[in-house]
Amino acid sequence: MILNAENKIIGRLASYAAKKAMLGEEVIIVNCAKAVISGDKREIIEKYRARRERRTIRRGPFFPKSADRIVKRMIRGMLPYKQEKGKKALKRVKCYVSIPKAFQDKEIIDLKQFNKDKLPNTKYMTLKDLSKELGAKYE
Repeated sequence: MILNAENKIIGRLASYAAKKAMLGEEVIIVNCAKAVISGDKREIIEKYRARRERRTIRRGPFFPKSADRIVKRMIRGMLPYKQEKGKKALKRVKCYVSIPKAFQDKEIIDLKQFNKDKLPNTKYMTLKDLSKELGAKYE
């Protein structure tokens, strides 16, 4: 199953993907950079910067900068990744910043129930903007 994350609330999409992965399905998420995190921009950036700065240089915990890695880490938090079934489920999840050429001709599922239009307010930011704030490089 290939899911489109463009203009989707990433927490809701990640929980859906985690459930599908636990059931044994291959889950591929494309357009991760265009996904949306709800909340005030300053608070979101502050929260993710604190996560990245919490670590020690050699021992971690390591928190990613790029949008696709942030989504994968978010899904990992929704899985029992220290158990064997969670490890196998996490291996079934693949995340991409845009749509790779291998998936352009295949059917991409666009889940309308996770759209950002469902948010009660207009406070949100895209994962691409968050990644840029954390230091990731995009064209």
